[in-house]
Amino acid sequence: MDGATLVAKCVAQQGIDVVFGVVGIPVVEVAVAFQSVGVHFVGMRNEQAASYAASAMGYLTGSPGVCLVVSGPGVIHAMAGMVNAQENCWPLLVIGGSSDQNQEGRGAFQEYPQVDICRSCTKYSARPSTVSNIPFVIEKAVRTCLSGRPGVCYVDLPGDMITAQTETADLSIPSRYPGPPRPLAEPERIQEAVRLMRRAKCPLVVIGKGAASARAEHPIQTLMHLTGFPFLPSPMGKGVIADDHQQCVAAARSTALSQSDVILLLGARLNWMLHFGLPPRFRADVKLIQVDIHGEELGNNVQAAVGLQGDLQSVSKQLCNEWVKSGEDNRVKTEYLDLWWTKLKTKSEANRQKSKELSDLTTIPMNYYQVFGKIKQYVDRNTYIISEGANTMDIGRTMLENSLPRHRLDAGTFGTMGVGIGFAIAAAMYVREGGEKANGRRVVCIEGDSAFGFSGMEYETACRYNLPIVFIIVNNNGIYSGLKPSVWNESIQPNPTLRAPPTALLPDARYDKLASVFGGHGYFVTTPSELSTTLQQVFSHPTSQPVIINVIIDPTSDRKTQEFFWLTKSSL
Repeated sequence: MDGATLVAKCVAQQGIDVVFGVVGIPVVEVAVAFQSVGVHFVGMRNEQAASYAASAMGYLTGSPGVCLVVSGPGVIHAMAGMVNAQENCWPLLVIGGSSDQNQEGRGAFQEYPQVDICRSCTKYSARPSTVSNIPFVIEKAVRTCLSGRPGVCYVDLPGDMITAQTETADLSIPSRYPGPPRPLAEPERIQEAVRLMRRAKCPLVVIGKGAASARAEHPIQTLMHLTGFPFLPSPMGKGVIADDHQQCVAAARSTALSQSDVILLLGARLNWMLHFGLPPRFRADVKLIQVDIHGEELGNNVQAAVGLQGDLQSVSKQLCNEWVKSGEDNRVKTEYLDLWWTKLKTKSEANRQKSKELSDLTTIPMNYYQVFGKIKQYVDRNTYIISEGANTMDIGRTMLENSLPRHRLDAGTFGTMGVGIGFAIAAAMYVREGGEKANGRRVVCIEGDSAFGFSGMEYETACRYNLPIVFIIVNNNGIYSGLKPSVWNESIQPNPTLRAPPTALLPDARYDKLASVFGGHGYFVTTPSELSTTLQQVFSHPTSQPVIINVIIDPTSDRKTQEFFWLTKSSL
């Protein structure tokens, strides 16, 4: 058996049935081998987008997403997705071709120390020593991707190893890795955590994307029912419990974080997205109960009152059981909690009313809230929502609700722009393959014009594979903000390199025309009525081809306040 076929069989043996990548010397044979053993190969236009797509597939399936790239520049480009996946704690296996072993050190084609350089952003980076060693390395990479805190592994394949033959009698392909164990937290600490939760006057539960990754939605839903506590989801923690649940206080995020006295963190890290857990965003005397699979995360930035290391599914069940055991009345009902709920509901309603007032406007050009107000009418509970961009992502997160876990993907912990189309392609492939009975569910990718520009040519990939994704570009002519066409034409030309603001892009760019080039459908929208008509047409008559809706908005449109802004500071 040759090395390419052996790699394909080992990957398929691990239950992986979709691979993303960009082929070339020396990995063409590997891609063909994947197809020969029944693994779907999705050929992308750029290795960054391929690695983004594979990482999203890892998040959606719970098994490592796989990305195949060429040597040298291919591996370097894929590192963008590797770092993004490692920061998001998503399982990803990148397989990279490399120069022949007998040419090492001679200046071979695209020669680069790939194994060494990938160690900086992976949990495991290795090259098989022989063809017969490939099964061991592939299985170890898959096992390492999933064990403990999920992450990234890299396997290097020299060109001569891909084509080399080995005796099948010498081979032993390991069986599928059954998945990591689900460790429990220490019982004494569970008891301590529940005692602290019962004494809380202003409690809060923060649900991070780690809860979605751990498939912990069912025990967490039970825990929230038992306690009656308010909860706040992180952007990709949305849907673990439905956003329209009566205990969700996402619309009062700042108030909830800054005034809670006891906060239970479920798979959420105290990094920049939660303002490091520090004042003034948090109370100086707040008591944190932190649940994480990764022991080193406990007490990071702020010392937790109780640290619970363990699998989030298992620990959530422990908390439920201890809550029931610790009191006859399984809900905390105190005058303090009633006052706390009154404050949160008042703030939530005020913020929702502000958003509604902005979305109900009929002004032209439109603002972000008008656009999302229209989109909201067509996004049902089963829709996979992919979003990236600055205001587009942040405002969309507050206005478009999720009802199911792992149905929202965005720039994530690393704040990466350019991930959206790759994520959308992965979600569409996941739906096509019937993940979590996902057949028939729609994928909607909502991007700013700047974000779309990072990987817009992947629209051809979506057309090539007949993926019916709805791409909605919220076009404000720039990064954060742009210029009106009249200002650009009168004041910026003929020397935009000196006169154009660094944030400005070409005004009213016709991204929708890209669709017709590849056989898709494109729409250009400038008014609320046009947007309503277009959305009605697109969502009522779905096709097998992707759609681009290019929505022009006011270049000066912004968030209503900084209430929902994740960054700790900004000069813009």
